Amino acid sequence: MWTQQSRGRMAQIAKKTKRYPSDLTDEEWDRLAPLMPKPGRRGRPREVDFREVINAVRYLVRSGCGWRMLPIHFGAWQTVYGWFRELARRFLFQTIHDIELMLDREREGREASPSAAVIDSQSVKAPSAEKRGFDAGKKIVGRKRHIAVDTDGRLLMVNLTTADISDSAGAQAILDGIRKRWPWVKHLFADGAYDRLKLMDKASYLDFVVQVIRRSDRQQGFKVLPRRWVVERTFGWMTRWRRLVRDYEKRIDVSQAMILVAMGGNLLRRNAHP
Repeated sequence: MWTQQSRGRMAQIAKKTKRYPSDLTDEEWDRLAPLMPKPGRRGRPREVDFREVINAVRYLVRSGCGWRMLPIHFGAWQTVYGWFRELARRFLFQTIHDIELMLDREREGREASPSAAVIDSQSVKAPSAEKRGFDAGKKIVGRKRHIAVDTDGRLLMVNLTTADISDSAGAQAILDGIRKRWPWVKHLFADGAYDRLKLMDKASYLDFVVQVIRRSDRQQGFKVLPRRWVVERTFGWMTRWRRLVRDYEKRIDVSQAMILVAMGGNLLRRNAHP
């Protein structure tokens, strides 16, 4: 539920955006500007406005439009797309997301690096994907998003696979990624789909403790499960960015960059306008 205070805060932020709600405010751009690529020492001067490039990408992910349908005042869509691919290749969106995640945790009075995570997956339709799979449980042809979030729902890791890959198989790459990027994570919460011998053996080898939270067989209807509801809320945050309602990307790396743009954008706005 939106409170009067939160409505007033969003109205104040809306006044600071240039044209669209997805546009960067001055406070947000001040946090991003130092991370932008520096111009080369040789060659002609760079003419691209990185703020407009980021605005265009955020507009596309937030509104769900296609590249060719970007408003013309962002510049040529080919230029925006080319720089989006270049910035993704440089892991800029990953860097922005991870920095803002740690700052957001510190702002909430917590350690920058989490010590516990919740893992789950979501199958989405992927009409343009190079490779797709069929999730028999969800009756979906497309890709599967395997994610890990901290106990407040901030995205820690994402692994994209075809939808026919099981939850436990997809989570094995999540464990490897968490151990490298977030070394202090020790405790993992998961549902019964992750209670598989191979995954548990790997978790033990990597020094994780996995706690499986099961739904009662006698339970009727919907009931919020401890810890598990957090990751479901994260999926809800993702699908507020309409480009993520389905997976429209042909390449997996582009799809992952779209997710980081969205989740990093949420953290950036929260930190820039506390």
